[in-house]
Amino acid sequence: MTSRSNLLLAMGLLLAVAGFFAPGTSTAAFTAGSRNAASNVTASPDWTPPTVSLQNPGSPVKDTVTLTAAASDGETGVKAVVISYLAPGASSWVDVCTATTAPYSCAWNTKALADGSYQLRARATDNAGYATTSDAVTTTVANTTLVTLGDPGEVVRGTVPLTTTIHNGGLLPYTVRVEYAVAGSGSWKQLCTSLTAPHTCSWNTTTLANDYYDLRSVATSGTTTYTSAVLADVLVDNLAPTVTMTDPGSPLSGTRTFEATASDAHSGIASVVLQYAATGSTTYRTLCTTTVAPYSCRVDTTTLPDGSYTLRAVATDVAGNATTSALVTSRVVDNTVSSVSMEDPGAFLTGTVALTASASSTAGVTSVRIQRAPSGTTTWTDVCTDTAAPYTCSWNTTTVADGLYDLRAVLLDGTGKVTTSATLGARRVDNAPFRGVDVQTANGGTSAGRLEAADTMTYTFSGQLNHGTVTSGWTGAALPVTVRVRDGNLYTPSRGNTGDTLEVLRNGVAVNLGQVVLRGEHVRSSRNVTFNATMTAGTVTVDGVVRSTVTLQLGTVVSGSSSIRTSSAGGTMSWTPSNLATDVAGMACSVAPVSETGALDREF
Repeated sequence: MTSRSNLLLAMGLLLAVAGFFAPGTSTAAFTAGSRNAASNVTASPDWTPPTVSLQNPGSPVKDTVTLTAAASDGETGVKAVVISYLAPGASSWVDVCTATTAPYSCAWNTKALADGSYQLRARATDNAGYATTSDAVTTTVANTTLVTLGDPGEVVRGTVPLTTTIHNGGLLPYTVRVEYAVAGSGSWKQLCTSLTAPHTCSWNTTTLANDYYDLRSVATSGTTTYTSAVLADVLVDNLAPTVTMTDPGSPLSGTRTFEATASDAHSGIASVVLQYAATGSTTYRTLCTTTVAPYSCRVDTTTLPDGSYTLRAVATDVAGNATTSALVTSRVVDNTVSSVSMEDPGAFLTGTVALTASASSTAGVTSVRIQRAPSGTTTWTDVCTDTAAPYTCSWNTTTVADGLYDLRAVLLDGTGKVTTSATLGARRVDNAPFRGVDVQTANGGTSAGRLEAADTMTYTFSGQLNHGTVTSGWTGAALPVTVRVRDGNLYTPSRGNTGDTLEVLRNGVAVNLGQVVLRGEHVRSSRNVTFNATMTAGTVTVDGVVRSTVTLQLGTVVSGSSSIRTSSAGGTMSWTPSNLATDVAGMACSVAPVSETGALDREF
């Protein structure tokens, strides 16, 4: 190969790497080059975005205020910092200024703005083109007399303090009352009356039904009345959750699953704590704390002294209401005998899967056999026999018919005694050739982790999709649809606060794409949000195989805009396709769940 060919190959590889990573980030910071007499190729010196934060100007503010941001970039340097504000009830940020040199500050003239609560942020861009947006800070603009009601939080219970503040009230005396209304009704009723400075009162929420409410303050001086902005959708939740501790059986040995079921009718389950105490004792210790359904954990019982125990579960909802389950008593931990259990390989099994058993015996483990049987039968067939830990084997599921199978493990100890594990029932073998392979989102808006217009979600299939089986008459061209995202607590059984679920509708009926569990808190508890959207089909080629993709692009919000939350944590999405969608040969799509691939992110 000629030196010119080598150079062109190197250029192509560098461009491919740059295209693969942009606009993502990396902590790598280097400069490398390749040079000959005719040309020069240089790698980027900066793959890391800048850091930026905005100083809180305090609250309240009036007239002209100095806004200051701190920004830095250790590689190519900061090019510019844009400082912006979001007005009360607005959806678009407004730029205050662009600063190009430190200190990155500007004067914010609030006199032309309406009084109220504002959010402020800064966005820094470095000389390589990478940008970072700071966390937002909140301040109150009060150039005239302004009444504000302190936010008690999204969810409240019991007796809640409410504080009304009068800004620029001068020396005049004011009488304040706090009012409430069922959310969105506009039918205001008095909550606290005749409040004088410091204008505080206690709200006994137990006198109201568990529901969403709007709050506001009204201040009067003489014949002049001032009304605060409305605090909308405050959820009153004084109803404790329900919780039941699942009996794990007895005796207990080895690694076992401890589990509880819990539900909450209003704010949703915040946590479930599984606990144990020695029989006759009231001193409970924690086995585990779980925040996502199913509320369970695997516990190595050898860490507990052999003996008799009482088990219970304590569920706490988002409002802080707690319930303790009925006790499960006289459960014996005995690790002096043989024990064997199957590890769960998952509800859907495809291709070659690993089957693993945990086994122990004071007499020593001679062997462990792992067996399968058609679900509900006693026709057990050995998959493998293993004589040394870890007791595992590979099961080629393509050698059996698709369907439901039961799994178990059989332990033979050193004395010849046989111990059989509990049965893992109804694990589905699904080797349908047409299936989902990936689901991904991309943030097309301004806020990571928040549902916004221009955000996208892309479903990828293993082969070529018959578009008309997704929705009647669809050819794959851009099609108007509706995207609905529902809080996970709306499902039975509850998927919890991080089980928010996305589905696609056309004319009010779900299309045959299935559901995606987002694994993030994108919608307020027990609410849903709908968007106008566009659904478009495409293709990608992987290892020479043409695969269909379906991409959703969010448009305007149809309903529930006030229920949209910004998810603060990343999660791995799970897509369960619909078997009503088929490939071009008429093969129904597998319903095996598909987990999002790639790095953990906040979605959207």
